[in-house]
Amino acid sequence: MTETPVPTRQRGGRRGGRRSRSAALFARDIIIIFLVALLASVLIKTFLVRSFYIPSRSMENTLQINDRILVNELEPNIIPVSRGDVVVFKDPGGWLQPQYEPPTTPIVTAINWALDAVGLAATDSNDHLIKRVIGLPGDHVTCCNALGQMSVNDVPLNEPYIKLPDGVTKVSDLAFDVTVPAGSLWVMGDNRYNSADSRYNQDKPDGGFVPISDVVGRALWITWPSSRWTYLDNYSAVFRGAKDAAPTSPPASSPPSGGSG
Repeated sequence: MTETPVPTRQRGGRRGGRRSRSAALFARDIIIIFLVALLASVLIKTFLVRSFYIPSRSMENTLQINDRILVNELEPNIIPVSRGDVVVFKDPGGWLQPQYEPPTTPIVTAINWALDAVGLAATDSNDHLIKRVIGLPGDHVTCCNALGQMSVNDVPLNEPYIKLPDGVTKVSDLAFDVTVPAGSLWVMGDNRYNSADSRYNQDKPDGGFVPISDVVGRALWITWPSSRWTYLDNYSAVFRGAKDAAPTSPPASSPPSGGSG
């Protein structure tokens, strides 16, 4: 029996239809993969880690201007804050001066939004601060003793991470004597003579203390530039004596917050 040949145009049409369906399925799979990756990135940024850049010199020489850091957002919500941690926190109210935001094109705005959504950029870095935790709730923090040292719970600290001006040994140019209230932290920059930290914000509604609820997370790594890749130590040995001498009774409540953060 003789088979009837299929017209060339019909065979070509079928192949073209299969190619169109394959292309549509491929495009669908790419879109699904992209959306899943975007959702995963947003969830990671929201609950696990986030990127910030450093806009000031207040944490030199630990951190330099324009360093990029990775922040662990599990602290303080799941992991408690420790003395010596470098933490990122929202402005408790009045610590930062208003920032001028230069106008940008819609394309740049869209790119920044996308990078910020997945945690690869931090467009709100200028609305946050980064300092080292010196005092936890209940800690008695004073400065300075006869050797120019700061003390926590009457234990002098030998701080290898701080930057002081040449010839200066006193770790703070401002004397202070505070007890950290409940739910708050006493924080200071490593660049002690160039850091508007807790010492210089005692006239603010929170008395210079940072509400723990304002802490975004602990800075763990310098991720950029690559030449500065390093883990950010919390120098737990420096604070071991202060931890052992910490009071066991609960501290007084924190003053009412007047900040926006």
